[in-house]
Amino acid sequence: MAPPQQTHASAWSTRLASELSANDQSAQTMIAGLTEEQLNWQPAPGSWSVGQCLEHLCFMNEAYLPAISAALAGKPDAPAENITPGWFGGWFLRKFVEPSPNGSRVPAPSKIRPAARVELSVLDQFLSGNKACRELILSARNKNVNTIRFWNPLVPGIRFTVGTGFQIIASHERRHLLQSGRVRDSANFPPKMP
Repeated sequence: MAPPQQTHASAWSTRLASELSANDQSAQTMIAGLTEEQLNWQPAPGSWSVGQCLEHLCFMNEAYLPAISAALAGKPDAPAENITPGWFGGWFLRKFVEPSPNGSRVPAPSKIRPAARVELSVLDQFLSGNKACRELILSARNKNVNTIRFWNPLVPGIRFTVGTGFQIIASHERRHLLQSGRVRDSANFPPKMP
């Protein structure tokens, strides 16, 4: 008789699902009560509005999740307790993704650049993308996310482990939600019309 399939959540899957839920809460708080004008206000020419930050994150999920899902398809169960990104994945996270004063600013790839104007429905799209990401994390919880690799859909020729991909999504969201907060806290942020 085959052993029962492992169903407990690994530490990494629990942590990332929790981070994505916290990101959902931050986005909901950020958007609460904003008008479309406020959502699209930019603190300087060429800088992103609150809405553009969120739309960028929506596009990121739309690019990464299918690539990660395809890489996981048919892979045997061999759970990993934690994510270990490896030297390149760790460097990429520190240098380009995680919110930090030492993070590098690079132009977003064209596939995930937001539109000039964003609608308030961007919040629903963001929450839907994160729900899909949590579901994919749940389906991957018994896989060895440190050995299964996917091709980065935004940077040709680069492969990441699935674990690193999930970590990129969560950390990238935190980075741009912090950016959205700075926009909303700007001294010139437009007041709500009476």
